[in-house]
Amino acid sequence: MDGLRFAFGTLTVFPARITRWDRDAARGGMLCAPVAGFAVGLVAAAAGGALLPLGAGPLLAAVVTVAVPALLTRGLHLDGLADTADGLGSAKPAEDALRIMKQSDIGPFGVITLLFALLAQVAAVYELYGEGWAHGAVAVVLAATVARLALTHASRHGVPAARPEGLGAIVAATVPVRSATLCTAAVLLLAAATGLLSSPYDSLHAVLAAGAGLAAAALLLRRCVRRFGGVTGDVFGAVEETAATVTLVALALG
Repeated sequence: MDGLRFAFGTLTVFPARITRWDRDAARGGMLCAPVAGFAVGLVAAAAGGALLPLGAGPLLAAVVTVAVPALLTRGLHLDGLADTADGLGSAKPAEDALRIMKQSDIGPFGVITLLFALLAQVAAVYELYGEGWAHGAVAVVLAATVARLALTHASRHGVPAARPEGLGAIVAATVPVRSATLCTAAVLLLAAATGLLSSPYDSLHAVLAAGAGLAAAALLLRRCVRRFGGVTGDVFGAVEETAATVTLVALALG
């Protein structure tokens, strides 16, 4: 329960009072992160899908679906994506780049990255809703779950924190590799099972899309660790948004 409270309390706006703020609770929270993502995805799919019977087209439904996770996370992950883009694009030493990321304003790299990431998400969800509400809803839930699974991997042993304070420091290197692997297997099994409801091809497609999202997040994580010396709360947000975007695009391409 401490882990669930930590996951929902730090990753969503759902009412969850964090009772413990230590590395043991952080470990449980990062292992429960996909559960929080599953809940966010359900609400997003329900909100977007509810518009379709009212006469709204798939484009409007897609916009609402993409907006809901931003609201349910206070926009923190999108802010992290923008700040990380500014830090990576600054071409300055790690300390200066980290200082840029802590500033409240958003630079040109951040604006451009946010623009294209949100456009890609809306376009992908639009295509998925065009194939039917159920098809789009399942894809949205899967992408949200995979996105938070990427946070589990960003918290595994061997990934250091870039700063001695902040969310990145409390969760960095808390999750054993074995636990992250088992968590990944569970999410991939869920992806395969949901896809199998339609056809064996959809099952394989869902697993491959989830793998693509995790791979893209892993590449970004590796780049950030090399560039900044470790992870921060902003890097976590960037990893999550990258995994969500790539997973949605991969699902739409099928």
